[in-house]
Amino acid sequence: MQCTVSVESPVRDSFRVRQIIGMFDLPEKKAWGETFTADIPAPGDEWSIGCIVGPSGSGKSTLARAAFPDHFYEAQPWPRQRAVIDCLGAAPIQQITHTLTAVGLGSPPAWLKPHSVLSNGEKFRCELARALLTTAHSKGEEKLLVFDEFTSLVDRQVAKIASAAISRSIRSGKLNCRFVAVTCHADVVPWLEPDWVLDLSQPAGSQLSRVRLRRPQLQFRVTSVPKKLWQLFARHHYLSGGLNAASSCFAAWHEEQPIAFCALVPVLGKKGQKRISRIVTLPDYQGLGIGLRLAERVAEFGRALGSRVSITASHPAVIGACRQSPRWQLRSFKPLGNLGRQRFEQRVIVGSAGRGVASFEYLGERITKE
Repeated sequence: MQCTVSVESPVRDSFRVRQIIGMFDLPEKKAWGETFTADIPAPGDEWSIGCIVGPSGSGKSTLARAAFPDHFYEAQPWPRQRAVIDCLGAAPIQQITHTLTAVGLGSPPAWLKPHSVLSNGEKFRCELARALLTTAHSKGEEKLLVFDEFTSLVDRQVAKIASAAISRSIRSGKLNCRFVAVTCHADVVPWLEPDWVLDLSQPAGSQLSRVRLRRPQLQFRVTSVPKKLWQLFARHHYLSGGLNAASSCFAAWHEEQPIAFCALVPVLGKKGQKRISRIVTLPDYQGLGIGLRLAERVAEFGRALGSRVSITASHPAVIGACRQSPRWQLRSFKPLGNLGRQRFEQRVIVGSAGRGVASFEYLGERITKE
């Protein structure tokens, strides 16, 4: 559909206004106005993700607001002292944590902090989660979110990862809505993988492209690492405590920086069995499944040494990813965790009483017989 918007701003006469008019030989007007015209796909068309990109002043926000007036998200101030988890509306807690994880903020310790103390990347993901939850509970059948200033205030690497995270969640069905990013940063476009792009940066005027771009692949390498590297990741993990002394530690590296951590330990009292005890991905890289990919490489390492490898987790993202992967098989699910105290050689082992846990065994690639 074609969208045409005219905007006008009145000019109030003053001494300084007349100075500027004289200095730059500007015409005297009672108002300054502009008209923006562009072709924008209608909400009724078949698409999942769109992007309006252009420099400041190109009219992208004006066009987006005019084309999708009922779906343009307006950010509101965050309470300064309340935890983020308490500021995301009246949705059930499962939906809130699911949405936070879907946008790449999967660290429960961050959910308990006020918005004001989070990093810029975490703040952006919180705002995105709040916008998505607001959209999910909006009236009407059309679930569409138009998000202005998308990734404007975050590091460009964070912007790319966050774009990929929301694209992945929408296309997989984890987020049941359509999404339009309005941004002045063209670098996020291939990571967002939009179905259409309205580019307002061209001198000849707006150009609408309906070709879906493909996201670049994020490459990382895996190495064994010393236990001391855990200190970089510990505060982002949802469980407290240190590492088992018998842990074998691994990290995923991107551009010479560690981005995810995994620890493998022997299963007490069970020879030939190992379990993954820790998986942590740094907040800036959450939302792309890097943690599970690292865990699978570590599990392959354990199997190559002749061990059976399992993982027991309570984080919904880990449980959901393992359930969906053909490489993992569910062995047990305990909604209330292990209620009894575990002992090994007269030592009490910290259990999972009070929180639901699922255990999976890694089976690797499985060939389906026809």
